[in-house]
Formats: sequence, structure tokens, C-alpha cells
Amino acid sequence: MTAPVDLRPAARTMADLVRGIPDGMLGAPTPCPAYSLGDLVDHVGGLALAFTAAAAKDTGATAAQGPSGDASRLGDDWRERIPADLERLAAAWQDPVAWQGMTQAGGLDLPGDIAGLVVLDELVIHGWDVARASGQRFACDPGLLEVVHQFVDGFAEPGQEAARDGLFGPVVEVPDDAALLDRVLGLTGRAPTWAPPPGP
Repeated sequence: MTAPVDLRPAARTMADLVRGIPDGMLGAPTPCPAYSLGDLVDHVGGLALAFTAAAAKDTGATAAQGPSGDASRLGDDWRERIPADLERLAAAWQDPVAWQGMTQAGGLDLPGDIAGLVVLDELVIHGWDVARASGQRFACDPGLLEVVHQFVDGFAEPGQEAARDGLFGPVVEVPDDAALLDRVLGLTGRAPTWAPPPGP
């Protein structure tokens, strides 16, 4: 079993990024081709709720729902509501029991420790996505980034194509001596140089 990881630094970073999104940018493109920035923010809000339930082993309606990603569902309170939900998410995963046994998230049954790594990966990678799409600076705790690297590296091995499906795009090759963040991004199918297209 994976030892419990403190998700609070990654959750705080994501919360700060959500609060820092400039007005009028929810329609902006993101490194996730299917998501506008508003869609991605809604996805972050949904995963905060789903994985808080997963930590508590609550297999009710929240855990059974698939991933969200629809800006029209954000409402007017997203800048306050989603950071508060992220704080509750991180607190829930402080309980060592959250990392034990089986749980459910996104309609999938999975071990608690794997669920914890999935939500860490989501916070870190989508944190970079939000930062890039909204023109904000991104920084990640080095220890957490190393955990994410170990997690996503396992999905880049030959024969893991089916496991990657729906989680990551095709691996983007980056130099072996690139920064750890860039290598992690490449493993998740992102080009570290991604930037929004220039305006008209």
C-alpha cells in the first residue's frame, strides 16, 4: 500500500489558481483539448467532491457520478465554493484510513491508496493546466511532484495503453535531462511548451 501523502500543498495551490482566474477568461482554451477553462474549473470542483467522498468511503451518488466538465454548471460562487471544497478534500485525505481498503470515485471501484494518488495527480496536472490557460505562475511541492512522477511513469510502460485511455493522451517526448515537471507533463500527454493561441 502507498503511504499516505499530504495533499494540502497541492490543494492550496489549486485553490489559489482558481481564485486568481481573471474575469472573462472562462471561455479560454486549455491544454485539455476538450475543455475550456470554465469546463476545467467545473471538473476540478467535481473531483473535489468526488474524492472527498472517496476518502470517507462514501459510495453514494457523488462517488458514482462520472467526471464533470461543464462551465454552465459553475454558478456565480465558484471562486469561493471550489477553494472551500478543495480545503475539505485535502483535510479528508489527512485521515490514514482514507488510504486503506477499497473505495469508489467517478463510478469506479479502486483501492484507497490508488484513489489518493489519482487525486494528487489531478490536482498537480490540472493545476498546471489552469495556470497555463489563465496566465498564472505554477509551482509544485518537489516531494509531491516526485510522487506524481512515479505514478504517471507506470502508465507509460509498454502494454499500458488501455490503462492510459481516458486518463492521459499519448506520451509527449521530452529530453531526459528536462526539468522534472516537464517530464511529468510529457508522460501525461502534455507539451510543456503549451501556450494559449495568440489573440486576433
